[in-house]
Amino acid sequence: MARPTGKKFDKRRQQQNPLFKRKKFCRFTAANVDTIDYKDTETLKDFIGENGKITPARLTGTKAHYQRQLDSAIKRARFLALLPYTDLHKA
Repeated sequence: MARPTGKKFDKRRQQQNPLFKRKKFCRFTAANVDTIDYKDTETLKDFIGENGKITPARLTGTKAHYQRQLDSAIKRARFLALLPYTDLHKA
């Protein structure tokens, strides 16, 4: 028996599979960002986990160039008390 193929089958398989992952993309490349600013705390908060750790690029899909800028921007914002170091410290 032939395997079912086509767009309908792929969509159905994606909906049924709880482990299906969407294709990752770099938000900064899509938005055509030149540099990541440490003062933009709303954007930086998206890349910090509940425990206060910086989310790795393999999970977010951020390119290496922007991940380095993101790391330094988060660290700078933490040092200036714009962002908390952990979840226990509310900013």
